[in-house]
Amino acid sequence: MIRTSLAAFALIVASAAALAQAPANAPTRIRGTLENVDGNLLTIKARGGETMKVKVPDNVLVVGIAKASIADITSGKFIGTTTVGERNGALVAEEVHIFPENMRGTGEGHRDWDLRPQSKMTNANVGDIKSMGDGKVLTVQYKGGEKQVLVTPRTHVVTFEPASRAELKPGAAVFINAAERQADGSYTAPRVNVGLNGQVPPM
Repeated sequence: MIRTSLAAFALIVASAAALAQAPANAPTRIRGTLENVDGNLLTIKARGGETMKVKVPDNVLVVGIAKASIADITSGKFIGTTTVGERNGALVAEEVHIFPENMRGTGEGHRDWDLRPQSKMTNANVGDIKSMGDGKVLTVQYKGGEKQVLVTPRTHVVTFEPASRAELKPGAAVFINAAERQADGSYTAPRVNVGLNGQVPPM
């Protein structure tokens, strides 16, 4: 069972890499709370208040989002970070998600993001780390560039973990990065990120 779970989790690399190459307007990102699960049909109350129907396949890939801390961000880790604005020349991190080693390189680069107005997403390798007041400034490096990122005590830090379909239950917070809209207004998605132990996926 563990071997099967880890093998499925490894598939994230391929699917996420494919997503990174898709047109910017192709996927729909859904952030919200599961209201109902009826077989393969998920009913999600999105953060904007709308109700969205998402159909997932029998082999849907469920990825857990677990709480982590600034101390877990170390040199050599591959991370993603949503930033809004700058302070002293560094991008200010709203959240940092730490990728497991088998997801290294996922979505590498720096781009616009839709968590908040004017937010950016940077997926990169952590190089140098310096203290700045009560936070840390990370030098993150990706193909073609690098950025300085300020992580503060207010930054949400999470990590990815293998999870099972049993985590998809009413009340769970979810984030779907690649939902495809159907002609009837519903969506399909091959993967669901779900918060573990009450964690809300912050990305």
